[in-house]
Amino acid sequence: MSRPNARVERRATSRVAASKGVAFSKSPVLAVNVPSWRSRLVLFVLFAAFAALGARALWLQGVSTQFLQKQGKSRYERTLELPATRGKIMDRNGAVLASSLPVKAVWAIPEDVLKSPAEKIQALARLLEMPEADLRKKLDSDRTFVYLKRQVEMPVIAQIEKLKIDGIDTRKEYKRFYPQGEVMTHMVGFTNVEDIGQEGMELFHQKALVGVPGSRRVIKDRLGHIAEDLGMFREPHQGKDLTLSVDSKLQYIAFTSVKNAVEKFNAQAGGAVVLDVHTGEVLAMANYPTYNPNDRSKLTGAQLRNRVITDTFEPGSTLKPITVALGLEKKRITPDTVFDVSGGRIVVGGRTIRDMHPKDALTVGGIIQKSSNVGTVKIAQMLQPQDMWELYTKLGFGQAPRYGFPGAVAGRVRPWKSWKPIEYANMSFGHGLSVSLLQLARSYMVFARDGDIIPLSFLKVTEEPVGQQVISPKTAAQVRTMLESVVGPDGTASKAQVAGYRVGGKTGTAEKIVNGRYSKTDNIGYFVGIAPMSKPRFVIAVMIDNPRGALRTGGSVAAPTAADLASNALRAANVPPDSSVTDIIIPENPLEESM
Repeated sequence: MSRPNARVERRATSRVAASKGVAFSKSPVLAVNVPSWRSRLVLFVLFAAFAALGARALWLQGVSTQFLQKQGKSRYERTLELPATRGKIMDRNGAVLASSLPVKAVWAIPEDVLKSPAEKIQALARLLEMPEADLRKKLDSDRTFVYLKRQVEMPVIAQIEKLKIDGIDTRKEYKRFYPQGEVMTHMVGFTNVEDIGQEGMELFHQKALVGVPGSRRVIKDRLGHIAEDLGMFREPHQGKDLTLSVDSKLQYIAFTSVKNAVEKFNAQAGGAVVLDVHTGEVLAMANYPTYNPNDRSKLTGAQLRNRVITDTFEPGSTLKPITVALGLEKKRITPDTVFDVSGGRIVVGGRTIRDMHPKDALTVGGIIQKSSNVGTVKIAQMLQPQDMWELYTKLGFGQAPRYGFPGAVAGRVRPWKSWKPIEYANMSFGHGLSVSLLQLARSYMVFARDGDIIPLSFLKVTEEPVGQQVISPKTAAQVRTMLESVVGPDGTASKAQVAGYRVGGKTGTAEKIVNGRYSKTDNIGYFVGIAPMSKPRFVIAVMIDNPRGALRTGGSVAAPTAADLASNALRAANVPPDSSVTDIIIPENPLEESM
């Protein structure tokens, strides 16, 4: 009720003022009733706000310039890695064993891809060879970047690009290809999806093969497309090519011989190695079972094992020539020294040692030919344990290998001071210590050469290495003669004969240790030999693991496998025949070495 009256009074006052000639601006109606301090406060607040904005602008454009530029670049600038091409791996003759093929990785921005029509996602799943459910599971992610599949081949990439799915992009990379597949895989090895070596020479020479990747700076939009190229940042340096010692022809021969033997004798596994006598190069190294390095989807541990260098076993009778060589070197015996072998039975430390083929007397050469345990023990008893241990050490037994190959084992030879009489006796014919097949093959280099031993190499050798003299050339020649008699019709390795070539070697059979005890059913048969004997070129060693059947010893399973390998290898290498004998004579009941 009071407010309308007040308006009326003001209007009346205004009219009165106007009638008296008072200016409109001086009208009492326009008089400000607000206190003056309020306007000053508003002015101060506005001034403070502008001052704060100025200080903030100074801070951002002056003090924080580098930080803000860095943050800005991180949102649109990208450093793309330019992968270096991994070096090729070739055999000694230049045949390619491993090479890199250009492929691409397919990646996605999940949020954008899921907006695409269902039929396009279905087509993408088919091209990537994965169930649609698995593809959608990968895309159901909060991340802004996700790999869908690595190492996709270029024809498939072309089909994916035709789908024109938003949020799908690719990245250049390389995929390793192995032309010789399962034949060469234990030698060459393989790489993983990141192009990093995992086995074999791919692993050992990773640094040299991989090279150094390059990089370049680009600006990308939110879809991952390159909007601007800012130029090269670093040039890639390609990996170095690698030339191995292996010969593809000999490798195929070795692999085929081992595979056929494993299948023929129903064995668990097998392995073989071929060494060049003059250079120490590993010309072939085969294992079976094996795997295809181009498709490792069903790879198992048994297939992956490189048994030639990782598995150890008791060398057994193959060490008898080494004991004889020590006796000859110490001048305790001659090749014609006759030993009373006591009907194939001797007691040492309360334990009885027997021969498989009992004799009353044998020459030193006969001890090797007939593989007499008793005769070997009697020779060892004329020697010192320390001398035998030192010879084993010089031959590399129990020593860390320096082959330049990953996974190589040292084997085991206990210090000679701890040997008991029965242990010393057993070691003289290869029991109580362990070696790998590659170590065993290398030890026979002293017989194939003139008593010296040279390093092994998995890379091609350009200069013949200098050897370390272990035994005299005379002793080496005498043992070679004995080894040749072993492969004759009257020896334990008659099945190792090769038509047209003189061959020598020694068989061995070792019982496997199962649950801490020697097994009566599981064993390994092996053979290591030299060919041709007139002018040694190869040392060949073969191992057949756990053959099942009537034929189980080294003379029955490993010797014929080595003969097949040697026959084909000698001819493939154009080694001239050194024997006129073409008719192989194998007795109806050939001798076998003792286990």
